[in-house]
Amino acid sequence: MTSFLSGLTGSFSIPADKNPTVALMEAGYKASNLDLRYINSEVAPEKLADAVAGAVAMGWLGFNCSLPHKETILAHLDEVAPSAQLIEAVNTVVIRDGRLIGENTDGQGFVEALREVKDPKDSEVMIFGAGGAARAIAIELALAGARSITIVNRSEEKGEKLAQHVDRHTETACSFAPWNETVSIPRNISIAVNATSLGFYPDHAQTLDVDFSHFHPELVVADVVPNPPKTLWLQHAEAAGCVTLTGIGMLVNQALVNARLWTGEDLDGQVMHHALRDALQIVQE
Repeated sequence: MTSFLSGLTGSFSIPADKNPTVALMEAGYKASNLDLRYINSEVAPEKLADAVAGAVAMGWLGFNCSLPHKETILAHLDEVAPSAQLIEAVNTVVIRDGRLIGENTDGQGFVEALREVKDPKDSEVMIFGAGGAARAIAIELALAGARSITIVNRSEEKGEKLAQHVDRHTETACSFAPWNETVSIPRNISIAVNATSLGFYPDHAQTLDVDFSHFHPELVVADVVPNPPKTLWLQHAEAAGCVTLTGIGMLVNQALVNARLWTGEDLDGQVMHHALRDALQIVQE
């Protein structure tokens, strides 16, 4: 018998009008013949509690939290997944029997995308940046068994704080390296990640202050920037024969993890990949 009641998921953020997640989630739901909707919602900080209560009352399966709610949402949850506890931020909430469970899929999406080209276990990693993306990626790489992580950041205080946090709470050795001049990537590093916003369109002519002559074919070079998919950072890496990983993969895999948490279903990543590129009107190199 036909049902006119769709399952609901969505996102709470402000501003919300530039969030393309709705495009790839709805494309994924449709391709899998799931009667689900993804509602992109503009929620001001003082209205977060009301939005959460509304989602529970309306029987939502769950929702994403973007800026500025990733930390304040913690006060509204019944349970927080171990990795999200370490990251100290939540971007995905699962609603089960009225209980709210917090997850952080930012780093999980990155690691799933990375595993398509390299297993992070026993890898030596260098991460540029110490913001939310760097924090999530560092924690998830540590939990995935990375041998060592070096955090490179302009702000020594912020970089040191992240490195100490990862080193203290995981089995991975994590240290800080200052970024006050052109950085040379040591030969032992097997994964280098740009976790900053450098290179994001329309500032796609910008890139990291790194000595690209130290890139080598055994190095995996990743970027969290989705637009353009091949930033200057990745173009330099390709020229050196490195394996590269674009920010598109991180976003799509993050969405796949979200859907799995909410529905138990595996969506079509290829369909979602194309939907994201179309939604962002990706600049081609």
